[in-house]
Amino acid sequence: MGIVSEAHNVKVLGNANGQQTIVLGHGFGTDQSVWKHLVPHLVDDNKVILYDSMGAGTTNPDYFDFERYSSLEGYAYDLISILEEVQIQSCIFVGHSVSGMIGLIASITRLDLFSKIVMLAASPRYLNDVDYYGGFEQEDLDQLFDAMRGNYKAWCSGFAPLAVGGDMDSVAVQEFSRTLFNMRPDIALSVGQTIFQSDMRQILGLVTVPCHIIQSVKDLAVPVVVSEFLHQNLRCESIVEVMSTEGHLPQLSSPDIVIPVLLRHIRYDIAV
Repeated sequence: MGIVSEAHNVKVLGNANGQQTIVLGHGFGTDQSVWKHLVPHLVDDNKVILYDSMGAGTTNPDYFDFERYSSLEGYAYDLISILEEVQIQSCIFVGHSVSGMIGLIASITRLDLFSKIVMLAASPRYLNDVDYYGGFEQEDLDQLFDAMRGNYKAWCSGFAPLAVGGDMDSVAVQEFSRTLFNMRPDIALSVGQTIFQSDMRQILGLVTVPCHIIQSVKDLAVPVVVSEFLHQNLRCESIVEVMSTEGHLPQLSSPDIVIPVLLRHIRYDIAV
């Protein structure tokens, strides 16, 4: 295990001689445990790589470089470093939320490492703009960041049910609350600002790896029109599937619906 793998808690699971290598990237406020319902369905036939993005509560906060992670490129270079260190020639990358965009950036730099990208609840921009609906106004985000600064624990308790789309008693909300609260508050704020203020629309025309775009019909962070925007603006072959699920972490809150959809998109390529 190399230094990069150790820093990101990389786990290599499944069949070393499997049909595919599948790499799973998580979103803001979670860690690799967000994939716990999917992994058992993949390990018999595939090699599976799990890792934690820097800043997740499971990583060493001393390794978090505020400057490096002030843009999504820092995370994309981490992903490339992980794939190189575990000697992956090519993979199917499944990216949840911000990891969808991180996968796209990495694929532009190192197309050889990616055969396909499956994005779940991904968005190129969260802020509304002229002729673009991202779901948030700047005022909304400023209030969100102020709440994180003011009382992080209280913010987690309020944000988790909103993001997941469930009440505090649901297992998925409790799980997201746990991983969110595990983050160091100043790091969580920095990561949140980097993600919510990001604008990746300009890179979509540079992406050439096939993309599968999957999202919930109702998601606080990603309006359903965003999936169509991605589909229209990506240069590559792409396909969209909108599921009947609600919330930004449907792989936790509705695994019975989401896991079969993810498996289908992992196993089957876009029919050209």
